[in-house]
Amino acid sequence: MDKTERRRSLNTLVTLSIPIILEEILTTLLQYVDTAMVGRLGAEATASVSLTTTVNWLIGSIFAAAGVAVVAIVSSAYGAGDREKISRFSSQIPLYVLVSGLVVTVLSVGLSPFIPVWMQADPSIRCQASTYFCIISVPILFRASSIICACALRAVKDTRTPMVVNLAANVLNVVLNYVLIYRAGLGVTGAAIATAISSTLCGTVMFILMNGNVHLKSPVKLKVEKGLLKETVQIGFPALATSMVSCFGHIVFAALVSSMGTTVFAAHSIALAAETMFYLPGYGLRSATSTLIGISVGENNYDKFRTVMIQSVILTVAMMTFTGLLLFLFARQIMAIFTPDAEVIMLGSRVLRLIAVSEPLFGLMIVSEGIYYGMGQTKSPFIVTTIGSWGIRILSTVICIHVLHASLFEVWICMFADNAFRALAMSIPLFKKNPVRMTRTGNLNN
Repeated sequence: MDKTERRRSLNTLVTLSIPIILEEILTTLLQYVDTAMVGRLGAEATASVSLTTTVNWLIGSIFAAAGVAVVAIVSSAYGAGDREKISRFSSQIPLYVLVSGLVVTVLSVGLSPFIPVWMQADPSIRCQASTYFCIISVPILFRASSIICACALRAVKDTRTPMVVNLAANVLNVVLNYVLIYRAGLGVTGAAIATAISSTLCGTVMFILMNGNVHLKSPVKLKVEKGLLKETVQIGFPALATSMVSCFGHIVFAALVSSMGTTVFAAHSIALAAETMFYLPGYGLRSATSTLIGISVGENNYDKFRTVMIQSVILTVAMMTFTGLLLFLFARQIMAIFTPDAEVIMLGSRVLRLIAVSEPLFGLMIVSEGIYYGMGQTKSPFIVTTIGSWGIRILSTVICIHVLHASLFEVWICMFADNAFRALAMSIPLFKKNPVRMTRTGNLNN
């Protein structure tokens, strides 16, 4: 690939990434406001809402795994110019949304009374946490629509529509928060109702706009096409297993920290929320990378494949080195946005400075995973994530808390070690001379 083509490739990568990055940043800023609104009600309110955060990550990961398959299949077909396959596959998306959304809704609502107990929450917040989780679980079908339909749009290079829809939904959530939490005096319950309403509208609008996209527009068929379902499962199941392993690891990790006390858990939860803003550019680039990798596989273009891979890694690591520096320098000020509690601020800012050092490695991990997913190769991330999450993070955290009686800082060192392992284990194989065997099709031309 000559210099002009490399420049064009970089321009496409950046152009596709910017709306996703802006979407992630603006959405998270609004979530910061959301968390701060609840935080003003006190540490117990913060803990009640934050307790099920990792469970919500697990729920979202189920639909995100379907999204991985959607991006890999649609982007590859888009690169190959196979419009007929795109049309057939997009007609199946409503069925995937309906089945997965309804199953997860029933499970989540049914388990809502038990989750705070399983999370070892303080008895004083269990009822409130259960109510909050139950309410936000009612519209899970619409969350499924929002996530999966957004992935379909991004797979055909439309990254602006998901940005606008998600941003509008989050603005609505903040407005409803103000009305329901403060004006109506509903507190944590008001925050849950606001989330449920905004999720419902977001999922509805996203589905309508996806079905109106010129590349994805097709008649809805509530009948399974076995060949497409098989391809979706082959890609999506390992991605789902990866997410499940990771999220269950996060849940166990959160439960272990929760057992250290409400104040420590509040600091932990707020610090995690604060860190989110600083790794979002990596996730924005990951989404764009997956799409372009998938398109290059569909085009059977090895030079484009390798160029996108190298450019995305360099850009992501550089960007997250910068964001990590900002996180390190302003850790205390960031924590103060969410809570006035001096002890929570002190604990949270200390662990934020620690994890800021690992942001470049975390960026390498994120973009490497995106490259694998764009190739439709989802088994390797599963193996690496399982070892890192359970063999490194959880095992060492159990030892720190129950054997060494360590502090939150030492617990976050365990998280640091997990991130570092995953980054190196996933990125090293990508830079072998011939990654063709790693692709789903294995037929990129050199």
